[in-house]
Amino acid sequence: MDAPLPALFLSHGSPMLAVQDSPTGRFLDGLARHLPGPRAVLVASAHFNAPGPVVTAAERPATVHDFGGFPPALYALEYPAAGDPALAAAVAGRLRDAGFDARTDPEAGLDHGVWVPLRRMYPEADLPVLALSVDPWRDAAWHYRGGQALAPLRKAGVLVVGSGSFSHNLRALDGRPGAPVPDWVEAFTAALRRRLLEGDVAGALDWTALPAARLNHPTPEHLLPLFVALGAGCGAPAGLLHEDVELGALALDAYAFGLHA
Repeated sequence: MDAPLPALFLSHGSPMLAVQDSPTGRFLDGLARHLPGPRAVLVASAHFNAPGPVVTAAERPATVHDFGGFPPALYALEYPAAGDPALAAAVAGRLRDAGFDARTDPEAGLDHGVWVPLRRMYPEADLPVLALSVDPWRDAAWHYRGGQALAPLRKAGVLVVGSGSFSHNLRALDGRPGAPVPDWVEAFTAALRRRLLEGDVAGALDWTALPAARLNHPTPEHLLPLFVALGAGCGAPAGLLHEDVELGALALDAYAFGLHA
C-alpha cells in the first residue's frame, strides 16, 4: 500500500442506523468511496468492554444483537463478515509488546457498535473484521497508548476504527421532531472538536476538564474509542468528516486521523 490508511472515529448512534434513512446513515453509505480499500477492519467498540485489551479471534464471528426494545426486523439482520485469527494474534501481540495485558477471544462476536456502521460502509461484508475492547476503568491516555501501538497496522492495509458517540447521555434524549440541542451539548462538543482539529492531543485527552463533560458522558465507554483512533492516527490533527445531532443530545461527529499521512 502506497500510503497508510487513516484511522477513523465514527459515532454509531442508535442501532436503527443500520436501516434508517438519516444524514449519518447516508454519510456512512458513501464513506468507503473516499478511502483506500483496506484488507481488514479493526473496530474498537464502545459496546465491547473488558479489563485489558481483548481482540475477537473467531473465524466466523457471530452478529450480536446487544440491544432491546427495537423492531423485530433489526434482530433478523446479520453481518456475516469473516474474522482473521492470525491478524487477531498479531494485534494482541503488538499490544503486549507495548506493555498491555492483551489477549484474543475466539468466542466473542461483533456487537452493534461494530456491525451497524460497517453494514452501511461495507454492505457486502466481504472484509475480515475484528473487534477490540475498551476498558471503562482506564482513562483516555491508556486508550491513546493502545491506539499508538496499532498505528503500524495502517500501513499494512488495516482500517482502524473507533466506534462510539461524540456525546452520549441517553437520559437527555428528546424524541420531539426538531428537538433543540442543549447548550451543554454544544459547549462540550465545540470544545472537544476544536482540540481535535487543532491537534491538541493533551487537551483532548483531558476531556473531563471540558465544559459539561460528565453530563455529555455520564459513563466514558462511548468516548474511549475516539482516543484509540487518535492514537492510531499518531495524534495528527483530525479531519472532520461528518457532524450531526440526533434526538437533541446525541452528537454524531465522525473524524479521520492521518488521512493524508
